[in-house]
Amino acid sequence: MTPLFLILGFLDSGKTTFIRDTLMDDDFTEGKSTLLIVCEEGEVEYDKEVLAERKVTIVNVENEEDFRPAFMMDCVKKYKADRVMVEWNGTWSVSRILEMGFPRRWELAQIITIADATTFETYMANMRQMMNEVIQFSELVIFNKCNANTKRNTLKKLVRTLNRRAQTVFEAAEGEEAGYDDEIELPYDMKADIIEIPDDDYGIFYLDCMDNLKDYVGKKVRFLAMVYRGKETPKGTFVPGRFAMTCCAADIAFIGFLCYGDAAQYKTRDWVYVTCEIQSKYLPEYEGEGPVYKLIKVEPAKKPEDHVITMN
Repeated sequence: MTPLFLILGFLDSGKTTFIRDTLMDDDFTEGKSTLLIVCEEGEVEYDKEVLAERKVTIVNVENEEDFRPAFMMDCVKKYKADRVMVEWNGTWSVSRILEMGFPRRWELAQIITIADATTFETYMANMRQMMNEVIQFSELVIFNKCNANTKRNTLKKLVRTLNRRAQTVFEAAEGEEAGYDDEIELPYDMKADIIEIPDDDYGIFYLDCMDNLKDYVGKKVRFLAMVYRGKETPKGTFVPGRFAMTCCAADIAFIGFLCYGDAAQYKTRDWVYVTCEIQSKYLPEYEGEGPVYKLIKVEPAKKPEDHVITMN
């Protein structure tokens, strides 16, 4: 099988620099041949002669409609490369290429997004739909151009709200130290017998529990939540959670962890105060271990005035 690496990111995000540096790394190339399909031309250009010495063949695709199964099959037959890298155009649909699929010989190895740390929040605010599509498919998000003022935790939280399985990496800008903001001081007492989660800070709790589950296993928490049960919810369980806004009013989703315990008297959209113990359990949704609750107590509550919380 031929591994394929799909590199995403918007114009001037640093995709070309990342790919160029990767192809100059002997540990990555291992002397094998690479087919590099370039779908976007930025300010940084590839040195074709240098890359040719490293067994890299560059093929340019100017129009989205030209990137189709027939084109990929032609690449398979013509180049017979040991690996394929695709620098995807930031304005083209990621969903389309993934739904279209790749030739049988090509196996999608990794989807990586390259992001400019200085502009990421602006893109999230003004190009929400496009950013959602890019991040939701990525296994790795690399933030470049970082400096001492980079809000690492803020950027990490924005990624996690769109794709909680994505890993994040931060790289310093040239000539800068990769200093980051301090870790967030949690707005609740982790040493309390029962940790009271402030209503406005549920989003911080949710993300920190996802990121640092080992710190929460065995802890007891109490918080205000809305009850959810769906067809996929196992019998004897429910999901206490909240509707959360990622970056704007159009970006609202329900977030919560599965809770094991009898709360049959409460229906979906009922408001409750939940006291529970956090545990770790394998669930298919996590593709591994993840947080779940063991119910200790559930009490009726009133719907809050602001029932949608924010994630940052």
